[in-house]
Amino acid sequence: MKGNLFKMLMTALVVLSLSGVAGAQTISYFNFSGSGDTAVTLNAMKAAFEKANPTIKVNIESVAYADYFTQLQTRAAAGTLPDAFELNYDNFVSYAKRNLLLELGPLFADTKFDTKVLAPKAAAAFTYNGKTYGLPESFSTVLLFYNKDLFDKAKVAYPTESWTWKDMDAAAVKIRALDKNTYGLFQPIQFWEFYKVVRQNGGSLMSADGKRFTVSSAANIATLQVMVDRYNKTNVIPTTAQMGGMGDWDLFKSGRLGMIVTGIWAFGDFIRDNTFDWDVQVEPGNTAKATHFFANGLVINKATKNAKAALAWAQFMASSKEAANLRLDAAWELPAISSTEIVAKYNSATPPANRAAVFKSLDYLVTPPVVDQSQEMTDILGNELSAAKDGKKTPQQALQDAQKALDAKIKL
Repeated sequence: MKGNLFKMLMTALVVLSLSGVAGAQTISYFNFSGSGDTAVTLNAMKAAFEKANPTIKVNIESVAYADYFTQLQTRAAAGTLPDAFELNYDNFVSYAKRNLLLELGPLFADTKFDTKVLAPKAAAAFTYNGKTYGLPESFSTVLLFYNKDLFDKAKVAYPTESWTWKDMDAAAVKIRALDKNTYGLFQPIQFWEFYKVVRQNGGSLMSADGKRFTVSSAANIATLQVMVDRYNKTNVIPTTAQMGGMGDWDLFKSGRLGMIVTGIWAFGDFIRDNTFDWDVQVEPGNTAKATHFFANGLVINKATKNAKAALAWAQFMASSKEAANLRLDAAWELPAISSTEIVAKYNSATPPANRAAVFKSLDYLVTPPVVDQSQEMTDILGNELSAAKDGKKTPQQALQDAQKALDAKIKL
């Protein structure tokens, strides 16, 4: 009798445990934003979503950004893309062109989803030919971060919104003069910086109609010369050897760097680790202001068999206040939700004190050139920029060689 009673109780427990997930779907989600320290926040978002949607389970796979797009391309070629995955703005267009993404607009009516809840600029980044193929989860920009303690020590006035390259360079030189182990500035010479910095000097990497490269223009050569001189002439930026394997964020956090040009995703890390007073300002320009626009969004595999479940996850990540608040609490970029409440919460958090610069910088956004051979384009230009930085080529020769290679290998 006791044995039969035990079996009956066990059976009842099994039934009860399964009743909450009857008909549950599991969707796969591949991403880069949740790798590293941000995994905790992404997992909290998953828990909140699954609590609100008990019939949907999310299987998260996070890969470091450096490896992400190579792995994603391999999966796309093999026809094994996950149900939902993360794309940034510049790679989104390539996947949309290749007809790999599910159009979301026709599904919105079923879920009564109103795209007006999204920040307009972020939402527009994930449309192609007038149709929506993705939902933004976050967007961000880049600012000039500065160590107020070093500015005070060097007796230099803090950066203002009206600063130009000349002002930034003058401050960097004075901070560099403090001692041999202190540097004035860090701004890398690589594709993602260069496409923007040339715009600050009236240049561009492509013609306005997108039909030809303009990499070797006089304005671009002059821009690269300024960037290289900061390393090799004034040495306000440390060389690779001087960095000694230290990362740029670590150098700033060590208190030995006056200014660093980096993204607002650094807020959380700097808030946790910095022991000195720091703040931010809109990036200086030369003939114009320009700064990056980064947007990350969720897209759905056109071949998925779990479209509705995947869309529910995408909508939660893009528009729910639960996800937005978790993102704010982690100081993890800007949520894509258009909400005065969310903006007010973001602005009230400190440091940095000048969070208004985040929103002011949105007036100066410039986007990178978008081509089907995006990785090949960035590799070609990146290699030539490195050659100029390392003194192996003059800026003029590096950009002329880049122009030739791009014209020969990239189809526009």
